[in-house]
Amino acid sequence: MRFALPLLLLLLAACTPSGEARRDGSDWPGYGGIDENHYSPLTEINEGNVEKLKLTWYHDISGGGSSLSAPIAVNGILYYASGYSVIHALDASTGRELWTYDPQSWKVAGQKMRAAWGIRGIAYDNGMVFTGTIDGRLIAINAKSGHPVWTAQTIGKDDERYVTGAPWVFKGKVIIGHGGADFAPVRGYVTAYDQRTGKQLWRFYTVPGNPKLGFENKAMAMAAKTWTGQWWKYGGGGTAWNAMAYDPKYNRIYIGIGNGAPWNQKIRSPGGGDNLFLCSIVALDADTGGYVWHYQTNPGETWDFNSAMDIELARLKIGGKERDVLMHAPKNGFFYVIDRATGKLISARNIVPVNWASGIDIKSGRPIENPAARYPGGKAAVVYPSPFGAHNIEAMSFNPGTGLVYIPTMDQGRVYIDPAEPLKGWKHLNGQRISVGTGPAPAGVTPDRSATSFLLAWNPVTQSEAWRVPMPGLRGGGGTATTAGNLLFQGSAAGKFVAYAAKSGKPLWSFDAQTAVMAQPITYKARGKQYVTVIAGSRFPSAIGLPREWNYRAQQWRVLTFSLDGKASLPSAQPVDTPVIDMPDFSVDPAKVATGATVFGQRCSICHGANAVSGGMAPDLLQSGVPLDTASFKDVLHKGILRERGMPRFEELTAQEIAGLQHYFRQRAREVLAAQAAAKPGAQTHRGLNEGQ
Repeated sequence: MRFALPLLLLLLAACTPSGEARRDGSDWPGYGGIDENHYSPLTEINEGNVEKLKLTWYHDISGGGSSLSAPIAVNGILYYASGYSVIHALDASTGRELWTYDPQSWKVAGQKMRAAWGIRGIAYDNGMVFTGTIDGRLIAINAKSGHPVWTAQTIGKDDERYVTGAPWVFKGKVIIGHGGADFAPVRGYVTAYDQRTGKQLWRFYTVPGNPKLGFENKAMAMAAKTWTGQWWKYGGGGTAWNAMAYDPKYNRIYIGIGNGAPWNQKIRSPGGGDNLFLCSIVALDADTGGYVWHYQTNPGETWDFNSAMDIELARLKIGGKERDVLMHAPKNGFFYVIDRATGKLISARNIVPVNWASGIDIKSGRPIENPAARYPGGKAAVVYPSPFGAHNIEAMSFNPGTGLVYIPTMDQGRVYIDPAEPLKGWKHLNGQRISVGTGPAPAGVTPDRSATSFLLAWNPVTQSEAWRVPMPGLRGGGGTATTAGNLLFQGSAAGKFVAYAAKSGKPLWSFDAQTAVMAQPITYKARGKQYVTVIAGSRFPSAIGLPREWNYRAQQWRVLTFSLDGKASLPSAQPVDTPVIDMPDFSVDPAKVATGATVFGQRCSICHGANAVSGGMAPDLLQSGVPLDTASFKDVLHKGILRERGMPRFEELTAQEIAGLQHYFRQRAREVLAAQAAAKPGAQTHRGLNEGQ
């Protein structure tokens, strides 16, 4: 009996969440899983039994969703972020909520709320959950209790950076980047902190600053030689707003670097130059943050072809030799295999048709550019891919068993042209997004083919396509995860969550999520059983190009979890009447419509959709009664009464601009109603307010 108590304590300890995540696939502790590849070695759910997969539980997300957020799972607890980095802990086997932590970012984020929504991922290490916030904080949360342990402000006071990407954890450190270069004069950097205390350990800038102020290190002095003009007045860009990867073998952290600010190189660096480290993978010493090597995918980038997409690590047999490689599919349409030891290019090939370059020179590692793609001399150019990229933030994955990489892929083009008046400094023109530095497309200049999207299985050794599955819409495929059970999981814009055979691409199972599923799935074990979890909810700003229209007011954001013996089911989707509103006695003034269209395009379309047609990310304002009541409209725009629900303030809008928005909405409402009537002869149109708004 004297050993009973110690034995009991040992048993209890074995069942209690520890500080370390399990590396055998039982846990999924960070954005990329246990190995940065969005891969799981678990096989309980496999191609032979996946048809038996059933919904085990679901958890409704209230207060606005963050449907591109990747959950994590450690020691039987699932953690996810919703809204503005509100962190939830759920029992992974039942869905029962254990705690919620709200950093209340909406109270302090101010105009940063105009640029972004939510967080794409969180991380776990040493008994803590780490998250960034849109107002620039990095927060460590006790994983058991949900109480904050420490908070670090990662950006300067009143600057215009913000955080939407996941933190990365390694060797007692946590590292975070930021966004903002598309909206303001921002110079990118990443910062590493001590996990226990929140003390800053090191910072690495991704582009050089003003030479008169000196350079932080030799890497910045080297990079400055590749810039011209007074780039620092524009910030330069190079934000690390998304993917990174930790490499324990070489004790390095790889950083995916974003585009220039502004996009147009003729403005930020008028004499040309490579503009390091824009659009690069930069390898840093994990202990010191010191520069080790870089590989630049787009020297002198001018199209928003950033390299902030997934960085995946593997060991591949290439040319009869085993090599440690880094795999990367940035926006620019090429797939890169890079030597992790040296940073040298091994191979590269385009995964979609591109016209900005004819290929990548293997010896130099540089693209063989098409000069016309840089829209020289004020001449417009149709460039493939578009700024959305051939691959964007939807996670790709690598399966070592099949040897294939699975990439949510897009094929679409964009017209680029210099602006009529080059930027003379950097200003926020009443909130206008001016960092792009390109002008509107001239009449008649358009891409020569329709935009498409597909799931692509790519062989990184042979640089060739293995198979593909067409996706619906312009951006139809969500993030992916793959397993040793020869499975690949991916959601779609059409509302299906699908399991494919990883080798062949054959669909084996699907689930109707009742809304878009664009977030990446994860798989893990809880109480000895394998589960698959994904967050569902449309986050498309515009309905244009969607295979189905997802209504912000009608859809339900959810956490969905599946197992082989699941017995749950979703409630039937109930139709919600949210018609487009018109007011017969409202007299539309064309001049005011023009004012409103400009205001909407500059401030509102990023969330409420192109041409005021929402895709589910935010309410469709043509269906809302708020703009019809001037006092209520001003309460929203000037006082910010809906900030907690994600609607930022626009206190600078004048009475004339607000009136312009009202007239623009009524004009667009009548156009949409007319189109609906033409599409469905005899259908009734709705006039006036009703309870469905």
